[in-house]
Amino acid sequence: MVGRRTDHPNSRSWRKVEPTTNSQEHDGEEDNSSNLKMIIRNFGVRHGRQALASSWIPSGSRAQRFSTEPTTPNPIQTATETVTETATDTATETADTLARSRTPAHEESSFTPSYIQKAKAARKKALDESLANYRELARQKKLTSKLGAAKSVESSPIGDSLESLMAAQVHLGHNTARWNPANGRYIFGERDGIHIISLETTQVHLRRAASVVEEVAYHGGLILIVGTRPGHMPIVVRAAETAGACHLFQKWTPGTITNRDTLLAGGILQIVDEKDRLLDGFEKHLMDRRPVMPDLVVCLNPLENYTILKECGMANIPTIGIIDTDANPTWVTYQIPANDDSLRSVELIATILARAGARGQKRRHADADNGVITWQTPQEVAQFIKKDYKEKVADMEKHLASQMEKGGNTEVVSKALNSVREELKGEL
Repeated sequence: MVGRRTDHPNSRSWRKVEPTTNSQEHDGEEDNSSNLKMIIRNFGVRHGRQALASSWIPSGSRAQRFSTEPTTPNPIQTATETVTETATDTATETADTLARSRTPAHEESSFTPSYIQKAKAARKKALDESLANYRELARQKKLTSKLGAAKSVESSPIGDSLESLMAAQVHLGHNTARWNPANGRYIFGERDGIHIISLETTQVHLRRAASVVEEVAYHGGLILIVGTRPGHMPIVVRAAETAGACHLFQKWTPGTITNRDTLLAGGILQIVDEKDRLLDGFEKHLMDRRPVMPDLVVCLNPLENYTILKECGMANIPTIGIIDTDANPTWVTYQIPANDDSLRSVELIATILARAGARGQKRRHADADNGVITWQTPQEVAQFIKKDYKEKVADMEKHLASQMEKGGNTEVVSKALNSVREELKGEL
């Protein structure tokens, strides 16, 4: 059974419609025709009543009231209208673009906003200034390329490449819980709870330390290499032999620098010339001379040698040290941020510094062969030479006076005295 709604001017209700059979088809057609007539009649009556009742409504609202279109918008129609409007706007923009492209250059500014024009002008000005600055820089380089002292450009120390440093485990630091905050500038990052040292920073500091060692050796300074951990002995001895320096692989005796007059009283001293050859005649001076101090100290394990670093600081002796992530970089003058626990790392750094010292010694000997002295005579030695000169001159004058009293040949004695004076002046 199907329910059908019937519109009647007097009542609105649902009535039951029984399904039709084949025998009732003819009666159904008559009912349908009558129903159609009734629907048309009801439609006319209803809309006629509405038209008469809404005669006072304005024209715009009346058109909407008589419309049989649904009041809700149709999605398909709305989408179609949107696509149509978008296509129309796109066509309009394309036409404007084509018209602008055909516009002469003097009329183009009317289509470009002012802020875009200002940005383009500023960029063009910056490019012009950059080109002018580059040309000025090239001109200044050309003018000043031949100025300054002549200096031979030598290759960097062998073995200080980043690959060599990484292969020697120079970049490995200590656990993050043991780090010294003062080493933050040397640390590249952290991995698996271990700090990683920046190899670029290590390379720069290592080359600076090598330059210091080379210049100290070139000027005839005394270098001391210290390494007191197990396994440092062959490294320290080999480095000292290469650089022509002194070495220490045992425990440092406190007071060796600050109280050297007592602890180093029985040490052996020698006087050499610019070519490291022994000189005679200074035995009396060496008996009264104070023990010497190093001009540079290279420490491979600063944590265990705080005493020597403290004494060097009190005596104004520069120091070079391997600073790990748990060490204090203020203990030494020239820091080398690296792993101080790996023997490969320590050996690589010691070898690089030793080769730098060897280059300095080689340069000094080459200049000595050409008559160039790169170091100054110590003050104590210079004072002894002057004193000895005065004593020898006084002895020659006494000898000359005795010869004159005896009536001897004073001319020969005076010539000998003058020659001694010239010889001693040359030694001064």
